[in-house]
Formats: sequence, C-alpha cells, structure tokens
Amino acid sequence: MNKSILGFLIFGILSFFSIGLYGQSGCEILQVTHPAMTNGTSNNGHWFGIVELPFMLLSVFFAFATAIQLKNGKFAKGMRFLAWGFLVMAIGHLHMQVEQFTGINLFARLLGENGGSIIWSVALLATWSFSALGLYYVYKASRPD
Repeated sequence: MNKSILGFLIFGILSFFSIGLYGQSGCEILQVTHPAMTNGTSNNGHWFGIVELPFMLLSVFFAFATAIQLKNGKFAKGMRFLAWGFLVMAIGHLHMQVEQFTGINLFARLLGENGGSIIWSVALLATWSFSALGLYYVYKASRPD
C-alpha cells in the first residue's frame, strides 16, 4: 500500500472520529432529524430495521460459505475478515433492534452503562477493522504480480 494512501486513510479516520465526537457535543448541524422521528408519530423505521435482519444474516451466511469455499486461495483471507466483520455488524444490528423494541440495552444491563458503551465502541471498531482488513487482502490478492 502506498504511503500517501495510508496517510490519507489515517487522516480520514481521525477526521471521522473528530466529527463524531463534535456531533455528540451538541452541534446540531451534523445531526439529521425529522419531525416524525422526534415526536414518535412514525414507526416505519423500526420495521425496516427488522426487515433488514434476515438479509444481514443471509449475507453473513454467504460470506462464511464463500470463505470456506475459497479454502486457502488468494482471496480466502480477505473473505474471512469480511465475514467476521459482517457477523459483528449483524450482532450489533440485532442488539439495536432489541433495544428499539424492548427498551433493554443488553450491553449496558450486563456490563453497566460505561462497560456497555465501551463494548459498543469496540464492536464498531472491530466491524470496521475486519472489513478494512478484508478489503485490503482482497485488494492485495487482486493486484497483478
């Protein structure tokens, strides 16, 4: 990987986190809201989240099936990382839907409020890291020798 691309990636990641932190501190420009989302009159978004779960689980299944089929081929390592990233993401989305419909935050209930937030952040970082590594190895395998 070219050093200038690596520097650009690091800059982008740091920028993303700084925007996220600033957005949580009360900057309303970065937060998207719609009146139906804030007054509880729309419930469609919740059901779209439920509809997405079977497709996400199907994607996880096929990601692991593809990784197994590739065995130790050129793309296998990248596909395994992508599959793990999809799995962590699917678990996170399932957790979000459970919390949305029941009001129960499983991570906070099991690990406390701070522990739940830390685990959620670790899960996000793991999803992005597995996906990035997977795509990197697929990119590396697809380059001509």
